Amino acid sequence: MKIVMPAVAVLLCISMLVFPKETYEAATMGLTTWWTIVFPSLLPFFIVAELFLGFGVVHFMSVLLEPVMRPLFNLPGCAAFVVALGYSSGFPIGAVLTTSLRKENLCTRLEGERLLAFTNNASPLFIFVAVSVGIFHNPSLGMILAVSHYASNLTLGFLLRFYGRKDPERSCEQVDCTRLVTRSIEAMFQAQKKDGRPLGKLLSDAIRKSIHSLSMIGGFMILFAVIIRILAILGISGMIEKALALFLFPFQFPDPLIKAMSGGLFEMTLGTKAAGESIAPFFQQVMAASMIMGWGGLSIHAQVAGMISESDLRFFPFFLTRIAHMFLSGIVAFLLLSSQSAAVFNLLIPEIPLNPWAYVLLPLGMSIFALLVPLGIVFLLFIFLKTTWLLLHIKR
Repeated sequence: MKIVMPAVAVLLCISMLVFPKETYEAATMGLTTWWTIVFPSLLPFFIVAELFLGFGVVHFMSVLLEPVMRPLFNLPGCAAFVVALGYSSGFPIGAVLTTSLRKENLCTRLEGERLLAFTNNASPLFIFVAVSVGIFHNPSLGMILAVSHYASNLTLGFLLRFYGRKDPERSCEQVDCTRLVTRSIEAMFQAQKKDGRPLGKLLSDAIRKSIHSLSMIGGFMILFAVIIRILAILGISGMIEKALALFLFPFQFPDPLIKAMSGGLFEMTLGTKAAGESIAPFFQQVMAASMIMGWGGLSIHAQVAGMISESDLRFFPFFLTRIAHMFLSGIVAFLLLSSQSAAVFNLLIPEIPLNPWAYVLLPLGMSIFALLVPLGIVFLLFIFLKTTWLLLHIKR
């Protein structure tokens, strides 16, 4: 590794000097994608997430949602905050928030690795607009891709609750369901007192950290756009396609889809676009797009690795679950297509919404909904326990 990586870096530098025009065009494409899509769509969520940490909202949720998150995913209540934003905002905000929780000691290392593994997803905006409408020109397909993508990742999150059950950093105390609201408010006030920053300082720090994180993401996107173009020029992509053809042999993908999967190996957006435009059966196109989104691309992997480098979280569990997510989401997409679910979803989404605000508000609405669901579960659980206690008290 000490010899290979410098050699690769030197080869990349020489290739950029030999092919300056192609390098510039690829870098411009990566920069345009980051500036016009990624930056405006993720910046508000990054800032709000930083404000939630400073205001103690995450600490409030950590206590309040512990009775829900612990039985389901074996995670602290604050993980619900990461799940909500991770599933509504897209890559790589799950990694950013998980790293923040770990640095604040709100989760153990094993809990952070489990949380990281299933909270990095493609955003609803990308699935419903960019892929289903922009690439496949089929709005009803968005539901199939979303269900296969999110359901398979949540399934992995549930299965990962058994990973690292003997956590040396976590005590074996039972979840305390008493005085949930009171203890949640106390935890929020304590977090605010410990932080101590005034509103102006808190807001400026949130903006600075968010722009810094997004700048790192933009750098990765530009770099991988150049790498993909150079690999294609040097003919290395052909060798990668042959290796992928052997790896994906059980799916019997045709050569055009193998080429699309090769692009998706490095960058998710380019891969899904190539899968939708390839000459292949429709169900295989959808399977390939779902698998590419499950994998995420090495560009996303590099972004996640860069984000968690500031903590002691390990990258390998995340890498393994991306492979599992890739295959599982492809299988779920195939099952949904085979069951004629597209016809049902087509009735639910008869036409493309004309109002662009519908697409802007979709991630925000899903984020609020994702936060309200566990809060509603906690409220119902509280009512149930309170009623049971009263009944037992009356009988006595």
